[in-house]
Amino acid sequence: MAGTSAGTAPPAVPAVRVPRRRGTELTLLVVAVLLSVYGYCAVGLAKNDTVPPGAAGYGAGLGVLALVAHLAVRFRAPYADPLLLPIAVLLNGLGLVLIYRLDLETPNDEAAPAQLIWSTAGVGLFIAAVLFLRDHRVLQRYAYLSVVTALILMIVPIFFPAVNGARIWIRAGGFSIQPGEFAKILLAVFFASYLAANRNALAYTGRTLWRFKRLQLPTGRVLGPIVAIWLLSVGVLVLERDLGTSLLFFGLFVILLYVATGRIGWIAVGLLLAVLGAFAVGSLEPHVHSRVEDWLHPFASIDAGRGPNQLAQSLFAFAAGGMLGTGLGLGHSILIGFAAKSDFILATAGEELGLSGLCAIFLLYALLVERGFRAGLALRDSFGRLLAIGLSSILALQVFVIAGGVMGLIPLTGMAMPFLAQGGSSVVTNWIIVALLIRVSDSARSQPVPTEDA
Repeated sequence: MAGTSAGTAPPAVPAVRVPRRRGTELTLLVVAVLLSVYGYCAVGLAKNDTVPPGAAGYGAGLGVLALVAHLAVRFRAPYADPLLLPIAVLLNGLGLVLIYRLDLETPNDEAAPAQLIWSTAGVGLFIAAVLFLRDHRVLQRYAYLSVVTALILMIVPIFFPAVNGARIWIRAGGFSIQPGEFAKILLAVFFASYLAANRNALAYTGRTLWRFKRLQLPTGRVLGPIVAIWLLSVGVLVLERDLGTSLLFFGLFVILLYVATGRIGWIAVGLLLAVLGAFAVGSLEPHVHSRVEDWLHPFASIDAGRGPNQLAQSLFAFAAGGMLGTGLGLGHSILIGFAAKSDFILATAGEELGLSGLCAIFLLYALLVERGFRAGLALRDSFGRLLAIGLSSILALQVFVIAGGVMGLIPLTGMAMPFLAQGGSSVVTNWIIVALLIRVSDSARSQPVPTEDA
């Protein structure tokens, strides 16, 4: 009896896998493409009383890109979250519609064709990442190569002329690129890798500050390298006057440090340092100080007889939109000026789609971020968890900083709204972020889940 009992193998733990849901993804992609084509046609009907001649080509092009991306996910990441790709396609399609709508007001300065090319390049890189990156953990091996490359990308624009007061562009002839957009992904990889490797030392070693038991400072040997990299990256961005990206990197650093250690004190320290840094830079840097003054007194230029500035025009656009909006193509947000297609494109959405449409856009962003967080929390490896949360936080911070700036909640920073705004570097990097989230979510959802009976 004893021998039989000892020789009996323990019962296998039953496990199930989550459904693949690729059919759901394909259905949502069809809806996303149809909504984008509907918006394109609505703009033409509002402006010219006729369907735009390129509507069929636009729909076919966006549909082919979505289908090829779907096929790549279906064959290489079959368990990936079915909402990530459709949300990205819908936001990108809506961005092309809004840029095309503003192009009709500036026939000598058309941005939609170039944005479509950059979107195609972004989808191409998305497909390449999904096909060739079979395991997100491979990126952990290149942590230090990533941070060196990121610093180089941020330093190079210093040697090029400033554009609108900031040195963040590399321009050669008619081609321009913003290296800082790519650096944010590389820094997210480095932060996730370093914090995953040192999370125990960061959380359980060091000295506790007097009277602040929840805030324990790790040893300098552990915390020093990552703080040095963060300070160097932020210092370079301050020299370039790219305060928006500086704020993004700072927020990314604090969020990942909190997630890695579980110590809420880092959030308090981060907020304190952010306030002190913003006050110092806003007081000493003339370019930033002028933006702070515009934020504090958005209608000062009107009172002085110079007419409304960009922020005032943006607020007027939101007010004119009301609850349901004026309708696509029927607004006047082009009066904002040179940044109407980039920094202030959200004002066009607010005016022509109204508060309801604006809330729908914010819900899309919130859902995209939530699905990224969910994929990260479902993973068992620390690097993948931190990487997914870091990439999702990049999107969340961008939306908050940009929306807050154009709505007058915080000073303007000059960043691009993910997928919506004109900007080739931005749309390409956002597609890479979605590709990495697809890969992480596939790893998370393909893990066998024990049943409740087990």
